[in-house]
Amino acid sequence: MVFLAPALLSTIFPMASIPPLRTEKDYSHESQQFAAVVRKLRQGAGLTLQALGDRSGLSISTLSKIENGQLSPTYETLLRLADGLQVDVTELFDASVAVAAASGRRSVTRRGQGLVHDTAQYQYELLSADLSRKQFVPLLTRLKAHDVAEFPRLSHHDGEEFLYVLSGTVELHTEHYAPIRLEEGDSCYFDSTMGHACVSAGQEDARILWISSRLDAVLKAAG
Repeated sequence: MVFLAPALLSTIFPMASIPPLRTEKDYSHESQQFAAVVRKLRQGAGLTLQALGDRSGLSISTLSKIENGQLSPTYETLLRLADGLQVDVTELFDASVAVAAASGRRSVTRRGQGLVHDTAQYQYELLSADLSRKQFVPLLTRLKAHDVAEFPRLSHHDGEEFLYVLSGTVELHTEHYAPIRLEEGDSCYFDSTMGHACVSAGQEDARILWISSRLDAVLKAAG
C-alpha cells in the first residue's frame, strides 16, 4: 500500500474544492437500481432468500427489504451480502462490472461521479467502482451521525481501515480504546474486526477519505 503524506493529500484533496455529496433525496433512483441488482445477482446464483440468508448471516426480512428498496444497508451489511453472493462489493451496484486482470489496471473517478450509497449514519461515495476485486475500497464519506447512540451497534468486519479527515471534526469510537477526536488533516488506521463507528463532533457533517481493506483468505473461507 502506498502512503501519502498529509501535505500531499491536502494538495490532492484541497478543502475548498471538495464537492458535496448528493443529498438523500437524489438517492431514490439509485436505491431502486441497487435493489434490482441485488435481486438479479441472487436469482442468477439460483439462491432463495433463505439460502442467501444462511450464506450471508442476514435475516430474510432484511434481505427482502433490501431487494424492495426499503432499506439502505450499512457497509458491514454490504460486505455480508457480497460474501453470500460471492461477488465483489462494487458488483452489488452494477452486476456488469468486469473483473480485469490483476496487472495493468487503471480507474479514474471524476469529481462527484462516484457511486453514492446512503445509510442513516453515513453517505458514501464509492470511488473506482468500475473495478472489482480491488485490494482495498476507497470511499469519500460524509458523517451524518453526530452521536454514537444513532448506531444500533458498533460495526465490525474482516480487514483493516484507514481514514483521513478532509473537513470537520470526527469522533472515532472503537472497542478497547477511549473515543478519540480527529481534526482536519488527522488520520487513523485500525483493525476492522474491532467494533467501530465514526460521528461528526462539530455542528457540520465531517467529510473523510475512508479506505477499507479485506482479508481475501477469510472471505473465501466464508463463501
